[in-house]
Amino acid sequence: MFTVGLPRQPSQPMSRRWRITGWLLAAVWLFFLNIPLLTALHQPEMWRRVLGAVTLVAFGVLYVWVFEWARGRRQAHRNIPRGRAWTILAALLALGLAGIPGTEGDWLTTLVFVAAAAVFLLPIWESLVVVVLAALTPPVTAALVPGWEAEGTVVFAVVLASFAMFGVSRLAQRNAELQGAQQEIRRLAVTEERARTARDLHDILGHSLTVVAVKAELAGRLLELDPARAATEVADIERLARQALADVRGTVGAYRGVNLATELAGARSALAAAGVAADLPETAPELPAERDELFGWTVREGVTNVVRHSGARRCQIRIDPTAVEIRDDGRGPAGEPDAAGHGLVGLRERARRLDATVTVGRPRDGRGFLLRVTLPDDGQGTSG
Repeated sequence: MFTVGLPRQPSQPMSRRWRITGWLLAAVWLFFLNIPLLTALHQPEMWRRVLGAVTLVAFGVLYVWVFEWARGRRQAHRNIPRGRAWTILAALLALGLAGIPGTEGDWLTTLVFVAAAAVFLLPIWESLVVVVLAALTPPVTAALVPGWEAEGTVVFAVVLASFAMFGVSRLAQRNAELQGAQQEIRRLAVTEERARTARDLHDILGHSLTVVAVKAELAGRLLELDPARAATEVADIERLARQALADVRGTVGAYRGVNLATELAGARSALAAAGVAADLPETAPELPAERDELFGWTVREGVTNVVRHSGARRCQIRIDPTAVEIRDDGRGPAGEPDAAGHGLVGLRERARRLDATVTVGRPRDGRGFLLRVTLPDDGQGTSG
């Protein structure tokens, strides 16, 4: 039974042009039935002419249908049932035999098509048996039936057609495997894109909602003590919420970008709202676009962790053309130093695309938490 060594995938609909090409590919070989057809049409009795012509036409129609049916199943990654394959071969052989009164010894030409169909429908060893029997039939029948000649050309045609069909069947199998592989690649690409979008949404909303929560808490405490500053914080909350919404829309639309300068400004605001003293660069260095985006994501993730988890009183950010570092004096990492949440997982994946190294853990002095992303020094980027 024919099988394909790939997971079954939904088949792609064939175009009209390809369907027509498939029918023609099978039908063009029916030209070789012209010899038995001419023999039938020159029979002296009408019933022999009709029987020979009708059986040959039925034989040709069945052969073309079988070829197209089997090709469609292979393209759909579906097995060809062995029982049905043998039934089809028996029907082809029966039609060839039924036409003998009209085609006489020229019916042997139909064995060429029976052998080719066997190669296309059956496993290799079973089809080989059919090919051998078809090749032996002409000399055997010539010896047993008076008046029939030993058709050496039929034997040659059987062997040649079988080899040709073997190549066609292997090509069809490889095409089916290639189509399955392409579908799997498309599925993995969609999965990867969904994962990337999920990571971006997590990083965007995690940072923005953390800052919103901190500012909302601060505004609540300032309502009675300093209403003017509380109103400022509320205005900041509204701005952050709108920015988060824009970022989400940008992520879904695949046009949002993160840059280092914007993230440094956001970090300054978030740390001030959380009551954390910030030691940040005044300006961002000029960097290549991909590196600038990676450093922006690093600052966003690092500051989010400082505000959300650290309990720190001071945060320091250092940036040079090949590295960005965020450290604080808070409680440090809980558990293993390399433990990572979703944000750090996403950051590592972004860093991997640029061959960058992500380091997390305690600084050398043992206090607080350190997040560092380092890129190989390839001479790109200059300090601002």
